Amino acid sequence: MKWLALSVALLAPVSAAAQQDAVDRARAAMQMLQAAAQQLNTADTARDRVRALTETIQAFEDGLAALRSGLRQAAVRETRLAAQLQARDAEIATLLAVLQRIGSQETPVALLHPGGPIGTVRSGMLLAEMTPALNTSARALRRDLDDLTALRQMQTDAAEQLTGGLTELQAARTALNQAIAERTALPQRFTQDPVREAILLASTDTLDSFARGLSQVIADETRPAPVDLGGEKGDLPLPVQGVILHRAGATDAAGIARPGIIMATRPDAIVTSPVAATIRYTGPLLDLGQVVILEPQADVLFVLAGLGVVYGTAGDVIDARAPLGLMGDAGAQSRRELSIDGDDTGTGRSETLYIEVRDKNAPEDPSLWFRTDKDG
Repeated sequence: MKWLALSVALLAPVSAAAQQDAVDRARAAMQMLQAAAQQLNTADTARDRVRALTETIQAFEDGLAALRSGLRQAAVRETRLAAQLQARDAEIATLLAVLQRIGSQETPVALLHPGGPIGTVRSGMLLAEMTPALNTSARALRRDLDDLTALRQMQTDAAEQLTGGLTELQAARTALNQAIAERTALPQRFTQDPVREAILLASTDTLDSFARGLSQVIADETRPAPVDLGGEKGDLPLPVQGVILHRAGATDAAGIARPGIIMATRPDAIVTSPVAATIRYTGPLLDLGQVVILEPQADVLFVLAGLGVVYGTAGDVIDARAPLGLMGDAGAQSRRELSIDGDDTGTGRSETLYIEVRDKNAPEDPSLWFRTDKDG
């Protein structure tokens, strides 16, 4: 009965909870992408195409982010499961040998023991005790192999869905650019003197001095700025989906401590207004790339710097969640968005958006205004 004693080293059942969670998240994300694709078809015929397309793009970005996360977890689970099975090759071989030997011997021969009737009875009792354990181990092995097959199939399906989702997302971005170009003029709170603005741009050397000089370039104000945000302060959504790299006062990669926060985003990510506001400035500024400055209430400015494309002009009154522009590096989109490597660390998010809040021309920590406890 030596071969029976060897079967004591059976496979430990591998919990499928983590694997099932990864599969469920990936499948839920694929459903989100399918819903976003249907929403894109509706947005093409929607009366307010700009708003509909903005919501569609955000739905695609949320779905793609969830799908990457699910794929990443599934890939980790698959690697661990494959490694566990490979490490237990000897145990699996022992188990299969035991099962095969039991199945190949005739019943009368298998029950005989050289020690006589007593040995035969003892071996029969031992075999009766070991049979459930052998069956349990065989079922665990079968389940792990089925899980591995399901994970690989799910990853193949999800990769195809990811590729299709990226194509649909790019189509939505193109449609949004066209809708922005075709939309009628937005309500205007004031007009801006282009000469004074040009002088300010030429004479300013810091973001601080530019923000302080904005009040001097207004030519004709038709109505006052909103009074206040009420209870929204501290609960405003971040304007872009991304990961916070540096918080207010932290030193950035260039060794500079800034009063705002820096977010890492994916190429071409959409940037939206967190609240109804007046656009005070859009365009290039210093070495900050394309900049949008919003005035959500009197004497408060939200500065968003580092965009690739900006929408709107100074004086426009916009609603909450209105599109302000897209992040840059469109050429890298096809190379990077398909990858799920390093997603949590921000290595797949090649663009950075700088967010600064100024209250009465003094910088204020954006975390006092925005929900920064959870990255988008």
